[in-house]
Amino acid sequence: MQPQQPSAPEMAGPFPPDLHDVRHLWLKAGLLLAWALVSFVAMYFARDLESLVVGSWPVGYWVAAQGGVLVFIAIVVIYCWAMNRFERQDAERAAAAKAETARHDG
Repeated sequence: MQPQQPSAPEMAGPFPPDLHDVRHLWLKAGLLLAWALVSFVAMYFARDLESLVVGSWPVGYWVAAQGGVLVFIAIVVIYCWAMNRFERQDAERAAAAKAETARHDG
């Protein structure tokens, strides 16, 4: 009985180019920009909003304590919705191309 040779590690191939087309890159850039603006700019100015009061709490408190979390959740929801939409569009485009090819071949 011969000892088993360790199999070569399977190398991951490059990402398919359709996963990084312009739509996806613009979506990611826009959502990253929104995250950065809320995380850094809005939080920086939260103290200036202390003079505005909603209920018994200053608006600055709500922006600093809850605003970033709510915007992050919104970013995740928007990303999921947009990616589902992109996948549906790609599937429709592929089905149309397949139907067009079948029509020309048949």
